[in-house]
Amino acid sequence: MIHSSGVSEMISAIESALSSAGLSQRDLAARTGLSQSTVHRILKGERNVKMPELIRIADATGCTVAQLTGEGVAKRVVCAARSTNGAKMDVMRQRLLHFMELDAYLDDQAIAKVL
Repeated sequence: MIHSSGVSEMISAIESALSSAGLSQRDLAARTGLSQSTVHRILKGERNVKMPELIRIADATGCTVAQLTGEGVAKRVVCAARSTNGAKMDVMRQRLLHFMELDAYLDDQAIAKVL
């Protein structure tokens, strides 16, 4: 199957999320309800991932759909942080992006801020 660079980037993001979560394809299949062969075909680019599947993959790996598709705030967020107590910068950035994605989602849904 020939696919665009956007699909290749999404596949790479899913693979990275699997690695970060310490999950195998079999683990992901169990957590999402997809068959292991379907997960394998998605990761090989032999099958397009459907949005409901992508949502389940994001949930299983602890990511947002936007992080997996590259369509979120991550490209717009610039931060300068100092880690302390052995905190890892990539983990800190991932948590920051999670909150930024949540904020963007709440804004999109017109959910009022709680003061």
